[in-house]
Amino acid sequence: MRLVQLSRHNIAFPSPEGALREPNGLLALGGDLSPARLLMAYQRGIFPWFSPGDPILWWSPDPRAVLWPAQFHVSRSMKRFHAKSPYRVTLNHAFGQVIEGCAEDRHEGTWITRDIVNAYHQLHELGYAHSIEVWENGELVGGMYGVAQGTLFCGESMFSRAVNASKTALLVFCHAFAQRGGRLIDCQVLNEHTASLGAVDIPRRQYIEHLDACRQEKLPRDFWIPRTLFMPNA
Repeated sequence: MRLVQLSRHNIAFPSPEGALREPNGLLALGGDLSPARLLMAYQRGIFPWFSPGDPILWWSPDPRAVLWPAQFHVSRSMKRFHAKSPYRVTLNHAFGQVIEGCAEDRHEGTWITRDIVNAYHQLHELGYAHSIEVWENGELVGGMYGVAQGTLFCGESMFSRAVNASKTALLVFCHAFAQRGGRLIDCQVLNEHTASLGAVDIPRRQYIEHLDACRQEKLPRDFWIPRTLFMPNA
């Protein structure tokens, strides 16, 4: 296993099976963040993640953290909160504000550089990247964004500026996504937060099998049209 240097003139990636074990999943460096390369990466179970000032790093960890929408864990306190939720949840109403929110709301620093923001804006304009927004009294208080691959959604990041805002985004999205045929959400790497919401680790090979199957399927054509997913009780 060795780290592969990508060419700017070829968007091909090496097999994820060749990724390093330590650090887990590091596969390649270099290349660029063009829409064509990003889409090629997601189609192969690969994603970019790097710190400001570093070269572009590409990852495909093993195991892979995933969430089946129907297995989203809602705690008792969250159920009580959501029953009286003050939030309105929308889809694809404010992609730019969401990705900026994800970049800003990081106490430990952010990997969402200006180049990343610009690259995912392009994917959004092309219809591949999507956002879920949480509003309170007209103010954006949380949200998440990611990249669609058929009936699989690759979650990239989320943020919260109010109690349970990001959990509300994921809860409402999981329900809407599953209801219209969505099968799986990619969480990339398991952490305490995603595990508490029901995410689990599966082998990378199994994830790629799911990815290949989901890419052959389609959600209804109108699923990603900007709309309201949830309204608070009057």
